Amino acid sequence: MPLPQEKLAQSLSFLKGLQDKGNVAIQTKNMTRTHRERLLKNGFIKEVMKGWYIPARPEEPTGERTAWYASFWGFCADYLNSRFGDKWCLYPEQSLSIHSGNWSIPSQLLVRTPKGGNKPVSLLYETSLLTVRLELPDKPKLVRIDDLQVMTLPAALIACNPGFYLSNSTDIRVALSMIPDASDVLHLLLQGGHSTVAGRLAGAFRNIGREAVANNIVESMEAAGYDIIEKDPFEEKPIYSFGGGERSPYVNRVQMAWGEMRGVVLDNFPPPAGLQDEEAYLRLVDDAYLTDAYHSLSIEGYRVSEALIERVGSGNWDPEMNQTDKRSGDALAARGYWQSFQEVKASLKKVLRSDSPGKVAQNDHSAWYRELFAPSVAAGLLEPADLAGYRNIPVYIRNSKHVPPRYEAVRDLMPAFFSLLKDEKEPAVRAVLGHFFFVYIHPYSDGNGRIGRLLMNIMLASGGYPWTIVPLETRNEYMASLEEASVGKNIEAFSQFIAALVQQGLKKTNHSG
Repeated sequence: MPLPQEKLAQSLSFLKGLQDKGNVAIQTKNMTRTHRERLLKNGFIKEVMKGWYIPARPEEPTGERTAWYASFWGFCADYLNSRFGDKWCLYPEQSLSIHSGNWSIPSQLLVRTPKGGNKPVSLLYETSLLTVRLELPDKPKLVRIDDLQVMTLPAALIACNPGFYLSNSTDIRVALSMIPDASDVLHLLLQGGHSTVAGRLAGAFRNIGREAVANNIVESMEAAGYDIIEKDPFEEKPIYSFGGGERSPYVNRVQMAWGEMRGVVLDNFPPPAGLQDEEAYLRLVDDAYLTDAYHSLSIEGYRVSEALIERVGSGNWDPEMNQTDKRSGDALAARGYWQSFQEVKASLKKVLRSDSPGKVAQNDHSAWYRELFAPSVAAGLLEPADLAGYRNIPVYIRNSKHVPPRYEAVRDLMPAFFSLLKDEKEPAVRAVLGHFFFVYIHPYSDGNGRIGRLLMNIMLASGGYPWTIVPLETRNEYMASLEEASVGKNIEAFSQFIAALVQQGLKKTNHSG
């Protein structure tokens, strides 16, 4: 008779087989009762709804949401394909969000299908799925994106609710910016006789600076005999113009959000004091290192002490001893932070000598990242190639509904990000939005939060603001404000949070002076 561990190994092998086939949603009918009960009891699967499961990790703390958020889109695609075949699609509004690069987890996913139940199905952690009994658009108006059936971009723009322009102006503006010319929508407008929609789309295109597209819609519809009343469906004009023809939805989203958010940051921040004396400023940074390292590493979940941080930074360091040291992960992270901090200080000197902060960050950030994980390479836990360039895999942020942009988009996003950083004149905006958008993009597989905070401090120094530490005890507020900015597109809380820390630092500096 097989031993209990051998039985579990058999069930795990079965689970791996399902995952290797690309299954995210696991149905009861696809596994034996024995496998299901064994995997569930040992924490390797988690029930989403009756008869449906996702893979899980036994060590996950109670209430941990990361596995669910990472599985959400794959689970929904598997579930819907299993239930309805190809007889379903996402609502036009959700289709537009997907087209525009917004993969944040919705509270409720709306689905059209002739077999819809018209009742919400509860999923995990306050998310749900609502299948509405509606006929599908014609096949040419549907497209598959990552196994999700969505409406094509032109079809979704024509079918979307006018209220979406007000409730989610970012997604629809980005979607509009992806239309190269009027021909993409005119065929459907004329085919369906959509004169009211034509007037709304013309107004929307004119709102984002696409005058030629707007004029073409109006003129072509009028030439076909329709009376067109153009109406701008947005509440206000965007700060960022889409007239340049940028086709990447991710780049357009970041550029537009930067323009909209910068004013909020300036409203919350004290004015810059100008560059400080290099020697005096660097002394203060050195004095802050132990505290900075302790809080920054602790925020990321490492168990470190000031004694450990001091030891690994003092030269008392042997990478090989960490192979068997049960605290090796913490020690490696502490040593990496010290090495990265030395590179950051070298960058800081350039900024204090009036070099362009954005250009310094663009040129040097890869060195900060390499040093952050160099001890793991020395210990044999990572290969040097693992630190070459930006990530080439999907990543998920713990317990966050924000899904970072696809790794293919990072190659376009990072040059655009640094261009915004270099062009920005206000140090406070460089600091707050630099930090926020760096972690929003999540260009690396790990270390993004630490580098984001180091980047923020380089930008703060460019305006004479003090080196600013995010305390561990404020972690929940800090993460909640980043979540609100990422998912809710509201930078107010995050800018106020950072501004309050900077104000505290200014008071201490003035008091000590």
